[in-house]
Amino acid sequence: MTPETNTLETVSTARAHGGVQGVYRHQSVETKTPMTFAVFVPPHGEGEKLPVLWYLSGLTCTHANCMDKGEYRRLAAELGLIVVLPDTSPRGEEVPDEKDNWQFGSGAGFYLDAMQAPYAENYRMYSYVVKELPDLIAAHFPADMNRQGIAGHSMGGHGALTIALKNPERFKSASAFAPIVKPSVAGWSRPAFEKYLGTDEAAWREYDTCLLIEDGRRFPEFLVDQGGADSFLTTGLMPELLVEAADKAGQKVVLNLREGYDHSYNFISTFMDDHLRWHAARLKG
Repeated sequence: MTPETNTLETVSTARAHGGVQGVYRHQSVETKTPMTFAVFVPPHGEGEKLPVLWYLSGLTCTHANCMDKGEYRRLAAELGLIVVLPDTSPRGEEVPDEKDNWQFGSGAGFYLDAMQAPYAENYRMYSYVVKELPDLIAAHFPADMNRQGIAGHSMGGHGALTIALKNPERFKSASAFAPIVKPSVAGWSRPAFEKYLGTDEAAWREYDTCLLIEDGRRFPEFLVDQGGADSFLTTGLMPELLVEAADKAGQKVVLNLREGYDHSYNFISTFMDDHLRWHAARLKG
């Protein structure tokens, strides 16, 4: 671990359900920017190591969206789960961005490592979430890194599923709310993939859930919840493509279509308990 990675600044802490909700900042080696993230640590005994659930947020979000609206703390405290909420992209005046494009740049890192200039220098969110931030969590929190799960929403659901498929030895559970299951074809992600990864679509396959499954990657089981009234259902999310790819490959997916629910945190908070219990059963069983 480098000195830069090991340096952690506490932005704020607050008591919640007997545990501590904290916000932290550090200088990232991967993104070459300061990065802010949140961690909820439930009540626990001295010396006790706890399972870790990663939650990846969607387009335009920061760590604060789920922290403020996800309603996870009460049950996470009861279940004994550490919950880690990373940011969704590097940020800063020197970081290349398209300020008028909410689907690209700041808030839209897509949990990939960019390959094209000028984005490759900073947009390394895959390596940040998979390699750098876990070292920081292990060093500063009572985390059992042998018991990790991963979840996410929308762009973060894409991140959670692809990261799980590429790291099945690390994660024991994976779930998603309204994930972008095939970003290589979705209208709101194809332009970003081309800018980050280039025009050779072979490079895109490493960051596409359906194509990873097609290429032989497997995970024991996914839980996916999708709102039936989601305005992005048919143009950006297309869960039927995941079901099709999974059925062909024998990849187990539990898909719940929640009629009347949209894409917002009203939907996520409603079914957050189901996901926390799903992860706890696999991380603590």
